[in-house]
Amino acid sequence: MESLGDTLWDVVICGTDLQQSLLALSLSRSGKKILHIDPNGYYGGTEAAFSLQEAESWVTDVAASVAAATNGTCPWRSASICKPEAAATEGQRAATGLSFPRAYSLALAPQIIHTRSDLLSQLVSSCAYRQIEFLAVGSFYIFKASAPAQASKEMGKPTLSRIPATREDVFSTTAITAKAKRGLMKFLKFVMDYDSPPQTESWGRYADVPLTEFVQMEFKMDNELQTYIVTLTLSLDGRISTKDGLAVIHRHLTSMGVFGSGFAAVYPKWGGLSEIAQVACRAAAVGGAVYMLGTDIKTMQESSDTHDANLVMSVELSSGDTIKTRMLVRASVQDHSTTGDGVSGAMGISRLVTVIDTPLKSLFAAVVEGSPTPAVAVIAFPVGSVTTATGKVSENPVYVFAHSSDTGECPVGQSVLYFTTLSTPDSKEILMQAMDSLLTAIAAEEHAPRSLFQLHYEQARGATNSQTQGLIFDFPSPSLSLSFDDSSLESVRQAWSRITDESVAEMEYMTFPDREGAMSDEDEMYT
Repeated sequence: MESLGDTLWDVVICGTDLQQSLLALSLSRSGKKILHIDPNGYYGGTEAAFSLQEAESWVTDVAASVAAATNGTCPWRSASICKPEAAATEGQRAATGLSFPRAYSLALAPQIIHTRSDLLSQLVSSCAYRQIEFLAVGSFYIFKASAPAQASKEMGKPTLSRIPATREDVFSTTAITAKAKRGLMKFLKFVMDYDSPPQTESWGRYADVPLTEFVQMEFKMDNELQTYIVTLTLSLDGRISTKDGLAVIHRHLTSMGVFGSGFAAVYPKWGGLSEIAQVACRAAAVGGAVYMLGTDIKTMQESSDTHDANLVMSVELSSGDTIKTRMLVRASVQDHSTTGDGVSGAMGISRLVTVIDTPLKSLFAAVVEGSPTPAVAVIAFPVGSVTTATGKVSENPVYVFAHSSDTGECPVGQSVLYFTTLSTPDSKEILMQAMDSLLTAIAAEEHAPRSLFQLHYEQARGATNSQTQGLIFDFPSPSLSLSFDDSSLESVRQAWSRITDESVAEMEYMTFPDREGAMSDEDEMYT
């Protein structure tokens, strides 16, 4: 068997983030010699999913990386873990507590995938979908802070209001007035055909202004309805432009019912995008790719190969091997310190992942007869709805992805809550207060949900475009969006085009014969 150094590799891929893994999938039947390495001892990179023990190790590694990375290349900051006291007081039910560490699979980058996403189309055409179990994403909710009760001066309990997103929802909801229903119906009808000439003329002059301004001026929507609309966009700052906002809502509405009634998006079981990355890597391994985890690049240099007229890259690995490759593909190496502290303002996000001891069955109820039981619910805290103990009011929305145990990310009887907001000096405190407020809102009469485990971290926003320099191709940094951004797939195709022969037909990209026999019913990819 040839050693690593004796082989001239067509490509060395560094990192098993989703983009690198999808590239490996696209090359899995190309006959190319592929070496896929990762400095980490796990798959998924920035989209990894961890057990509790792995999460603790990751927090330690982040602290060490931040301390050592004087050039600011580490995208993570402020990673910490807290395990609140779980002792039950008199009159409460017995504490359930955390299960064993591997009973959990906590996602670093939870993203929902709309059913109209190009990612799903590529997973189908490449037959990779066979190895992935997709679950339905259910309702979107708005958090409404407590208000004084009518019969007393005492504050009422905060509530969650479900957002109507279809004609049937609008007609049946009792949360908005009849006048508001008419305005919302008019808007939903408009969005379904928003990119046709008559409609483009009406919103064209608002294209670059906030979507809220457009719906207020053209559809006379009040602040509450504006919040409903913005929540459907999952905009992290709440100020998405009219042009972008209409496109996102159109995708949401047209995704409804594509693979079943009652849902517009799906989520991969066992850890979200991490599961897709691992499936893609397995497909490449079956195709002959060589995998080495815990292996990084120490040095690299372009040189002329004596047996080949073309330039090759000489790469020294941390394993001690020195290899040669025609091309090196890696993650973005942007210096995150160029964005201030790396996570300030609109340059990054702050996340809080918490495991709670309650199944939250009311959030995961199917709202349409015959639809699958959702495993994910989306909750939005509008701007100004969270106030810290020091009186700081949230300046950006806070979004929560509530995951049931059906996702495989926690044991039965528990749930995982993923809180996300833009990073600010107060973002961690904002997230903690949002968690407390949400647990109050969803508390059943017999008990209040308890947080058993909390993981907080911040992630910097990096390069938004791919970069090519000689034989090196750098992917852009992963999108921080809460729904999968199909634009990230373009860089994967760019890398594939550079590696494959020019004679390869375009139609062969991510299109493979079915090894297991053809299936005519794509619905079988969903449960």
